[in-house]
Amino acid sequence: MNFDKELDARGLSCPLPILKTKKSLSDMGSGQVLKVVSTDCGSVKDMQAFASQTGNELLEQSEAGGEYFFYMKKK
Repeated sequence: MNFDKELDARGLSCPLPILKTKKSLSDMGSGQVLKVVSTDCGSVKDMQAFASQTGNELLEQSEAGGEYFFYMKKK
């Protein structure tokens, strides 16, 4: 998937991946896509909740080798 910006949140635990995601999205334009890579398994539920609460669209999420990948489209 194409993305405009990547956030490396590996090694960070809740709530830091979400806080850094929020900050990264604030620097982006509407319609741009942020790729987030996290190692915190709690990020899966956190990103889903963040998307529904903020109106940003969680386009895709996946897991591979203990890393979680999220693609968030800014509203």
